[in-house]
Amino acid sequence: MASVELPARTRLQRGLDELVDENRFTIAVVFPTIGAITLLASAEALLPEPLNFNPYFLLFGVVVMRLPLIAGIAPLLTRRAIGGILLLCGYTYAIEFVGVFTGYPYGHFEYGVDLGPMLAGHVPAALPLFFLPLVMNAYLLCLLLLGSRADRVVIRLPVVIVAVIGLDLALDPAAVSLGFWAYDAGGAYYDVPWTNYAGWVLSATVAVTVLDAAFDRSALLSRLENCRFMLDDLVSFVVLWGGVNAYFGNWIPAALAVCFGYGLWRTDRFDFPER
Repeated sequence: MASVELPARTRLQRGLDELVDENRFTIAVVFPTIGAITLLASAEALLPEPLNFNPYFLLFGVVVMRLPLIAGIAPLLTRRAIGGILLLCGYTYAIEFVGVFTGYPYGHFEYGVDLGPMLAGHVPAALPLFFLPLVMNAYLLCLLLLGSRADRVVIRLPVVIVAVIGLDLALDPAAVSLGFWAYDAGGAYYDVPWTNYAGWVLSATVAVTVLDAAFDRSALLSRLENCRFMLDDLVSFVVLWGGVNAYFGNWIPAALAVCFGYGLWRTDRFDFPER
């Protein structure tokens, strides 16, 4: 019987799945551990100048840690899903430019480190790669933790929005401590103003609502069931930002990172195969 050649998209998807599955521990634990050490060494000016907060190394690390999520959602990228992602990319750039120039809705802040190429010298070109995975990771984790309760939109959306804000409550203090960005007037929460989180309520609400409408929830749950590595990007988050916060003594954000790690443990996602 003649073999049937698979479509290019299917071949690419299978190859990406195999790549991620065969390197789960390296991607989800080793890479963020090295990333945390490198970032802390950069913050302490221990690295040679070309390596200190090198934007291309930083961006490469982010892309690698995002691979499990990218591979996980790739089969679910219908036209509607792609449209929703593009809409949110536009929103992400727009709200960030407004924030940089006006101080709304996040508060007045400036980037202290180039996070890859910068648009107009003010906003990272890769900004959606930083923001959207936070929302998707929170959404996927909450679907698993809520179980059948996720069927009710009045429960699903508020819980995911709170989870997204929780991720930023863990991330922002670490980023400020590293010098990624700084708020002009500082803030009561590890030099982050509470107005920043009011802005995150807005952006999380927009992002969660759009993603909820763009993706088929049944298909997401099915993929989550069959794709064990789909939430490994969140494992990277716990390792990287939990470690950085612990180094700087940001104990509340570090504890929040551990809480997300506990959520992953509850969903049985720390199951890296031995190779």
